[in-house]
Amino acid sequence: MSSSSFKPNPLSLSVPDPALDRWLRDSGYLDLLDSSAPAPTAAAATPTNPTSTSSGAAADVLAFARTLASLLTLNPFAGLSTADLAAPTPSWSLAFIGAPGAASYSWPPTPTQARLRVQENVRRYARNYAALSILVFACCLYRMPKALLGLLASLAVWETVRYCRDRWGLATRAPGVGQALLHCAQIATAILLYVCNMQFALVYAIGLSYAVMMLHASLRKLTPSSLSDPVNKNRRAQPRRS
Repeated sequence: MSSSSFKPNPLSLSVPDPALDRWLRDSGYLDLLDSSAPAPTAAAATPTNPTSTSSGAAADVLAFARTLASLLTLNPFAGLSTADLAAPTPSWSLAFIGAPGAASYSWPPTPTQARLRVQENVRRYARNYAALSILVFACCLYRMPKALLGLLASLAVWETVRYCRDRWGLATRAPGVGQALLHCAQIATAILLYVCNMQFALVYAIGLSYAVMMLHASLRKLTPSSLSDPVNKNRRAQPRRS
């Protein structure tokens, strides 16, 4: 039977792609957007000559460069809110890392999907990334004992100031002396942290934490587990008003 025997259904709906993408985003079905990767072209799938092979490789390199450039210029914290930080921490083994045997990681094929993954994963795993940042900072301090000693010394300075203010009641009896003691503690802390190279430990920890976060957020596929998020549940439960 030829294809001309089938007639178009006049009752069928034709939804434009941008409108469908917008509805999927608002409804919380981001995993469907992430799974809709563009199919390879016929020339790239079945090369017929070396020229087509080289052009396909050049297209792949160009697509990789565009995706990487979009990741480098993206603000991953644009969609982050205080509600995301207050939400429960997702499971490390099942949600953050991925279920065993599941294909949970892949390179985003387009810059649009790369931005979608990063912004959604940063919002979803904000508490996991915060815990990793603390762990990375602790490892940097372990590798830099001088900075660790400076941090402990600064904590000791502030503990001494607190003890003196509470012991002698400087906040009520001598407010001026208490303020002077606080200023001296601030200056001593700044000197200690600078001499002990605490600024380098902070730079290393921030840079490494950011690199790990961007690498995981861009490679981690979006899964239907986002539908169990309270934010997305509310989006799905509440109808959109015109």
